[in-house]
Amino acid sequence: MTGQKYSKWVACWGNATSITDRKEATWAKDLTLRYPIRMCFSGSALRFRFSNLTGTEDVTLTKACVRCGDTLAAITFAGERSVAIAPGTETESDAVSFDVTAGQTVEVSMYFAGFTQMNAGTLITGPLSKGKYSYGDYAEAQTLPLGLTRNTSWFYFLNTIDILTEEKNHALVCFGDSITAQSWPDHLAIRAWDEGHRNVSIIRRAVSGTRILRQYDCITYQAYGLKGATRFPIELNVAGARDVIIQHGINDIIHPVGAENNPFRPWSDMPTADDLAYGVEHFYVQHARSLGLGVWSGTLLPIYGWRTYNEDREAVREEFNSWLRNSDAFDGCIDFDKAVRDSADPHAFAELNDSGDHLHPSEAGYMAMAACVPEELLR
Repeated sequence: MTGQKYSKWVACWGNATSITDRKEATWAKDLTLRYPIRMCFSGSALRFRFSNLTGTEDVTLTKACVRCGDTLAAITFAGERSVAIAPGTETESDAVSFDVTAGQTVEVSMYFAGFTQMNAGTLITGPLSKGKYSYGDYAEAQTLPLGLTRNTSWFYFLNTIDILTEEKNHALVCFGDSITAQSWPDHLAIRAWDEGHRNVSIIRRAVSGTRILRQYDCITYQAYGLKGATRFPIELNVAGARDVIIQHGINDIIHPVGAENNPFRPWSDMPTADDLAYGVEHFYVQHARSLGLGVWSGTLLPIYGWRTYNEDREAVREEFNSWLRNSDAFDGCIDFDKAVRDSADPHAFAELNDSGDHLHPSEAGYMAMAACVPEELLR
């Protein structure tokens, strides 16, 4: 493969980085993490961003490498194998010469020899989002040892992969909460590939439980992540991005229950639709425009039957959705709500599209979300 036609860095894979669920065990030692990534573009070099954005102490990455079949390459940082990532920061690797053909799967492996604070990561699910961890140093091994290895849906530290690729290629960013942390972005990537749209990558920037306007500072809910105003400028650092889809705000509506019921969820946190619209326009749209990106709104999904559902929350959701559909702040609206709701009862999911909790879609629902994204965003 020749690198002559490859002149543009484009993000080909990405997740958000948030605070992991605060459990009794916070540190790991002598641990290998491995993440398989299906490459959507061909290219001649890769570079990797690792994040300790939400950590409170240095994380020392002992070594990292990338493998495709029998080809293995070390990931280096200013020529060194090991790097210490300071709390609240992200670090980018050297460019690694590595020929990749679209459709291949590369595996990114990381080894942490010493005690490592596992506080920077994100829970992601979907058919293209799988990971493994092993006890011991197996970063360079072609196969992980069965007896020392388990699957994980937590993506620690690995934040973004860029590829040196063709000028025509670009990234589409999907920004949101648990709806987007689950599988519709993966289904959108599969749809793009199957329909022959081979010049677009789907970059997921999503954190379960996150809100536009507020965040939790208690360990009970810290995994719900940073508020949107803090997250968005960090997560829009995406090489080659052309457009962003914003589907965010349902947690602002469903979380408050009153301090008498939960001291961390007072009624004062309850927003109006105007509050949400202000947050989206001023924290998200204005920043995306400053980067020259197209901005697409995504309507909020039904919540009828969710444990905190009431008519007041539904009224806020409907008013906010109306703004998302009609505001001239956006280049267009992707009506995810319409794609998954019951045609006979628009307050609720269609039965086949409901996971059963009346908040998150089923796999059929996520596929319906992916299917309703306009083709022009993929071309």
